[in-house]
Amino acid sequence: MLAAERHRTILEELEGRKSVKVSELSDKFQVTEKTIREDLEKLEEKGLLKRTHGGAVPLPDEESLLPQIPNIKHVREKSAIAEYALTFIEPHDIIALDAGSTTLEIARKVKNMPLTVLTNDLLIIRELTAKDQIRLVVPGGYRHHNLLVGTDPDWVKKLNVHKLFLSATGIHPDYGLTIFTEELTRLKRVYMECAKTIYCVADHKKFGKGALITFAGLDEIDYLITDSGIGSETLSKYGEAVNILQAPL
Repeated sequence: MLAAERHRTILEELEGRKSVKVSELSDKFQVTEKTIREDLEKLEEKGLLKRTHGGAVPLPDEESLLPQIPNIKHVREKSAIAEYALTFIEPHDIIALDAGSTTLEIARKVKNMPLTVLTNDLLIIRELTAKDQIRLVVPGGYRHHNLLVGTDPDWVKKLNVHKLFLSATGIHPDYGLTIFTEELTRLKRVYMECAKTIYCVADHKKFGKGALITFAGLDEIDYLITDSGIGSETLSKYGEAVNILQAPL
């Protein structure tokens, strides 16, 4: 198991158990206790946990920036979409990962390789922190649940993004790409202005649904990556407006 994978699993263990022991992690990962202590030291340096004698504990609430992982629906579909999206990401790319559960899956699955990632999602930031070859660019702002909002759009507009992976709450033939939160629309639009190629990643359950606010039309994105669970009728309805790519389940 790679170090980045161990680091992620250690953080997940901390969420569930509130403490971990070096000896138990050594047995779990089949590595030496020295390796585990080095893992914990690196995670502490990054502000992700606090080492104790023989193990580690989460940071106190007032010190921790780690958000809670939400209960994600349609995991199989999102995982397939993320795997497919990875085929478009190459070393040395500059990409933006919009906030969302499917983009979070992309962050979890992407290899530790030379890559620049722009994101305002705290969960994605946490996933990528353990991958030391990835340069993280965080646009700033203030915390709103698991996100950073209130970003200075002029600062983001100066950036050159090769590929944007965009999320949406609903995808509708009349309303386009929609979400419920007004605070997120401006940054999504700025991401779109910066990006050379725009991919929207959304499972088939989001089609035909319109949330409160439209932030983009279907004709404004280059590709819509969904899973193969999408029906032929839905595919034909949307296929004329946008290039749809299907990830096999």
